[in-house]
Amino acid sequence: MEKKQFQAESKRLLEMMINSIYTQREIFLRELISNSSDAIDKIYYKALTDDSLVFDKDNYYIRITADKDNRTLTIRDTGIGMTKEELENNLGVIAKSGSLAFKKENEAKDGHNIIGQFGVGFYSAFMVADLITVTSRALGSDTAYRWESSGADGYTIEPAEKAEVGTEIVLHIKPNTEDDSYDEFLEEYRLKAIVKKYSDFIRYPIKMDVSSRRLKEGTENEYEDVKEEQHVNSMVPIWRKNKNELTVEDYEKFYHEKHYGFDKPLKHIHVSADGSVVYQAILFIPESMPFDYYSKEYEKGLELYANGVLIMNKCADLLPDHFSFVKGMVDSESLSLNISREMLQHDRQLKLIAKNIASKIKSSLQSMLKDERENYEKFYKAFGRQLKFGVYNDYGINKDQLQDLLMFNSSKEKKLVTLDEYVSRMPEDQKYIYYASGESMERIDKLPQTEIVTDKGYEILYFTDDIDEFAIKILTSYKEKEFRSVSSGDLGIDAEENKDDDAADKSDNKDLFDYMSSQLAGKVSSVKASKRLKKHPVCLSTEGDVTIEMEKILNAMPNNPNVKAEKVLEINVNHEVFTSLKDAFNSDKEKLNLYTALLYNQALLIEGLPLQDPVEFTNDICKIMV
Repeated sequence: MEKKQFQAESKRLLEMMINSIYTQREIFLRELISNSSDAIDKIYYKALTDDSLVFDKDNYYIRITADKDNRTLTIRDTGIGMTKEELENNLGVIAKSGSLAFKKENEAKDGHNIIGQFGVGFYSAFMVADLITVTSRALGSDTAYRWESSGADGYTIEPAEKAEVGTEIVLHIKPNTEDDSYDEFLEEYRLKAIVKKYSDFIRYPIKMDVSSRRLKEGTENEYEDVKEEQHVNSMVPIWRKNKNELTVEDYEKFYHEKHYGFDKPLKHIHVSADGSVVYQAILFIPESMPFDYYSKEYEKGLELYANGVLIMNKCADLLPDHFSFVKGMVDSESLSLNISREMLQHDRQLKLIAKNIASKIKSSLQSMLKDERENYEKFYKAFGRQLKFGVYNDYGINKDQLQDLLMFNSSKEKKLVTLDEYVSRMPEDQKYIYYASGESMERIDKLPQTEIVTDKGYEILYFTDDIDEFAIKILTSYKEKEFRSVSSGDLGIDAEENKDDDAADKSDNKDLFDYMSSQLAGKVSSVKASKRLKKHPVCLSTEGDVTIEMEKILNAMPNNPNVKAEKVLEINVNHEVFTSLKDAFNSDKEKLNLYTALLYNQALLIEGLPLQDPVEFTNDICKIMV
């Protein structure tokens, strides 16, 4: 029999197909199943316009059979089949797709779409087979034909016997080598796993003989191994079912079947969108953070399907970073696929879907915050940090979208409150949204800088996450109210009782504070009388954009930028310590130097900053004890 040669271009494309277009060998089964599904679809389309054809869905299926002894894998369908000419055109000319031609001739009806548009998927089988035999009998023909090829050296076509309409593809699986094992593609469990992963929602049954162990008939404790034909795909995807038919338990079952997480999702979002882009999606808000969420190994993204066939396990482009915790899937008919159906071209449809999904996620979170506060707080404790990162990231481009989702613990309620809740109960005379930063709420409560703010009855937001201040610096304000740290040089609070002290600072105490400033040169920008302290003797405040907490966080980073906040040492002129300072200034400069160093180090300890010389500090403590 004469062997026909592939066209030169086709031969080169086949070599590329085997070696580079597909990144995973297992893809071949997805492609062959999709082609079989397309072949059955074609009969369905013909039945719509041909009264002599009756399409009974129960009569159509795809069957997979593995023969370990002969190292063959067979994929058989009851689809439309191919004539000799169609075998020649579709399989003899690589990248000529019969499905694409059929699609152009027939308008899609009743939601059925044909996905085999490129005509290259069939040849992915050469990644695992060294010989492929295709026997096909076309609808309306009494003659079958056999197409056979061992790869780039060409193919043969000859008449064959086949009782039923449809196509049978036999792959002669390659022998194992030192580097590669092909046995896996003859194993029942592996074939089932591939079908479940990529083709679970093909609309026709995929049948296999599946091994099971059961009680031997007529016995009480004897078991036997049997093989029974089973459907190994689900066929109808949950996202194409009517929402009214589904229960919360159905969504939770889907969540666990897809291995999205071991937890129970707090909320699901079921989307069916029609319009400029058509897609369905099921999204989940998890309850708990994955163990690797903040590691390099974590991959964000949603599963992406094209007409029920899995295209990507993790499509990162469908989720913005600030919603990277969302799990789920998207299925669309509108996507532009690349030649291998493994990746997407970055097209307008994908961007529209991503934009819509981000909007749906935000709306769902807002709804949870309003109607399911307990669940939202669970979610926020797990992923609130990611939302705050979203505010800070990309120079605040998403801050307006995310600001109403933020929560912080509060000095009034000692629990999480939203910015809206804070602003709605601000007294009329309060100018700013006050916040304090620290390692914990307990530490913040003890900060001297909070005294005057709490005495005025103003609420303070607790910033205990290292991202908090950075996010707020980007946000700058909320509902026209600026954020202001309790350590800021200007709190915007008028303290009547301190007016006399201001005058004293400018006259009698100026020389004292100037002297102390000179002793602390390079450590603080100035020393001054405090307007905020009542019971505590000393504290640090800051001027400029960098706060003390930001200094600590930035300097803890690996590259250690050695950022310094512009610190001011504030002295409580109504405290007994101030009297000792004045006396020392007038009579004993050496003692004043000691007091100045002690007060500065005390202020550092209050802020959780490291002492430059702990030994010197302990020696200074001893000096005042003798």
